[in-house]
Amino acid sequence: MDDLHPAAAGRTAINLAASSILVGIIVLALKGVAWWITDSSALYSDALETVVNVASAAVAFWTLRVAAKPADHDHPFGHDKAEFFSAVVEAVLIILAAVSILHHVWLNFRHGHALTEPLDGMAINVVATVINAGWAWVLLRAGRRLRSPALIADGRHLYSDVVTSGGILLGLVLVLLTGTLWLDSALAAATAVYILWAGIRMLRLSLSGLMDAAPDEETLDRIRHIVATHADGALEAHDLRTRQAGRLTFLQFHLVVPGKMPVDQAHDICDRIEAALKAEMEGLIVTIHVEPELKAKHKGVVVL
Repeated sequence: MDDLHPAAAGRTAINLAASSILVGIIVLALKGVAWWITDSSALYSDALETVVNVASAAVAFWTLRVAAKPADHDHPFGHDKAEFFSAVVEAVLIILAAVSILHHVWLNFRHGHALTEPLDGMAINVVATVINAGWAWVLLRAGRRLRSPALIADGRHLYSDVVTSGGILLGLVLVLLTGTLWLDSALAAATAVYILWAGIRMLRLSLSGLMDAAPDEETLDRIRHIVATHADGALEAHDLRTRQAGRLTFLQFHLVVPGKMPVDQAHDICDRIEAALKAEMEGLIVTIHVEPELKAKHKGVVVL
């Protein structure tokens, strides 16, 4: 469990997003030089994906600043969901980059081209790829620790960039060894297809978050177990619902108690359950509706 206060976690995420912009610009400059001196379609595709990285980092920085704002009159549940918009925008940019790469490949395939100074370009690209790999690891680790969809999306995108860069470099070695120039265009096309798939997958996951998707089944089982373990005195818990919004998870359920149980005893049970849940799960907002036994509606999955 992360020990950072939500406000501190938000500031940490914002600082990482700002650093991503700087890292992206450095990597873009390196990959741009690599493409410029080689005129390689494959290295062009790699450089173009890095343009998306920089744009995505800028969007992530903005949305994290929005998400860090405290709840207000117009947004009583906070602004955490803004992070999912960053992931959606990033997915759309990735898809557009894939289309642009395919267009570039088609033009080069029609007119043909030869590689210039390939070894120098590949060496520069290796340096850029190593930087990306290190930063992707930092973002994914921090994103999971801070429960930040924006940082996780950025890290996954950078990781996909590292994979494609590695494939491109290996392919260019084959081009040099065999002298088969059309392999350069084929590599770029394959990269575009991979990027397109990654963009569509990221878009699906991001839209799931915007649609108030529930946590994974393992998390739900964990919640049910905690409720059942700490609800001594209650008769039943049912109609359990959850949704995620950035770093926050919202949980609500109905708790059935004996009809003659005093209000303060029922309240003590609710406090005990809520304390146990929050001790095990970070960023949890719990709402418990207490029902007397004779008026219980018995809807949804029964936990107790």
